[in-house]
Amino acid sequence: MQTASSTGADSSQSTVIAARAPRSWRTPALILACGCLIALISFGARSGLGFFLTPMSSAHGWGRDVFALALAIQMLLWGAAQPVAGALADRYGAMPVLSAGAVLYAIGLGSMAYASTAGMLHLTAGAVIGFGLAGASFTIVIGAFGKLMPPQWRSLAFGAGTAAGSFGQFVFSPLAVALIDSLGWQDTLVVFAAVVLLIMPLSLALAARRQSGGPAAAINPPQQSVSQALSEALGHKSYVLLVLGLFTCGFQIFFVAVHMPAYLVDRGLPAQVGGWTLATVGLFNIFGAIIAGWLAGFIPKRYILSLIYFGRALAILIYILLPPSTIATLVFGAVIGLFWLSTVPPTSGLVALMFGTRWLAMLFGFAFFSHQVGGFLGVWLGGVLFERTGSYDAVWWLSILLGLLSAVINLPIVEKPVARLAPA
Repeated sequence: MQTASSTGADSSQSTVIAARAPRSWRTPALILACGCLIALISFGARSGLGFFLTPMSSAHGWGRDVFALALAIQMLLWGAAQPVAGALADRYGAMPVLSAGAVLYAIGLGSMAYASTAGMLHLTAGAVIGFGLAGASFTIVIGAFGKLMPPQWRSLAFGAGTAAGSFGQFVFSPLAVALIDSLGWQDTLVVFAAVVLLIMPLSLALAARRQSGGPAAAINPPQQSVSQALSEALGHKSYVLLVLGLFTCGFQIFFVAVHMPAYLVDRGLPAQVGGWTLATVGLFNIFGAIIAGWLAGFIPKRYILSLIYFGRALAILIYILLPPSTIATLVFGAVIGLFWLSTVPPTSGLVALMFGTRWLAMLFGFAFFSHQVGGFLGVWLGGVLFERTGSYDAVWWLSILLGLLSAVINLPIVEKPVARLAPA
């Protein structure tokens, strides 16, 4: 946990800087609101893509593995590009990175609507949207919050930004089902592309502040280069354990987000149940993320992460052993929603505590790459194993095993600043 002395030093530094800085229209509340809207749009549109699996596969005669591979490529490239996008945001500010990401994201969604071959689907839904998400995702917003928000706002901001992404899932999941029914899947993708472009004006509130010299600048610790920051983090055992744990997070949530609608139809439930289940996940993760962010200020973050992974494993185990029903599915959505993205506030808080906020977006982005590798395998294996076995059972059991392993992996994490920052 963050010590009182380090918190006091951080707060004193912010007070000195604030006293010398001119008043700005970008108040903490406005920064928080715009960042949350960006997270809502970015994650919301992405979370609705699973509902296009069935109509697109039927329209083009594809197996589920074709669509699953496209989204798996998206996960992998999103994660691979995330540290680069984070480093650019750390150096130049979040606004240009978010804007460029939004443009790529919108192009990918729009062109996905007219992808008539498997190769085009993998290019548009996979590569273009993947790179777009790296620039427009909530991880860039989290990094901006770390730099722009006062220290006393950070835990709340990390939780609220994550909760906003979940609220996007709550909004976009039933919206995707309704629009596909009324407009068709192609026009729905075009509508999603237009909505994503709203990220550009919203990103103005997250532009980097100009750095000034003088006494305030003298308080800042010596600056690190990108290579120095990466070398320090990758040589830190607790950071490595944190990164390994996030692999499971990605595996579980993206398998559920992409394959849950089809899984429920296979079990004889109406397609609308899938939409409302993912909406329920998003709704309850609003509470889960905010609670996790709040608890991170009082109890060790490693315990929060361990509890989250164990809770997911237990929820999945109980659900797959129950007979299929709408009530059981919605209850499962609510329970798993509490643990959905609630890993983000304690994870980002640990990265900021251990290494400071200078390269927060990049270091959190590198951890997020592990998350996306897990997402790649969860989505891809879901499609491949279903085509080979006609069932998702193997992936469900693998999700349980990974959840238990990650619950153990997070316990040895040491919650204190690196030696470079400890004197502060």
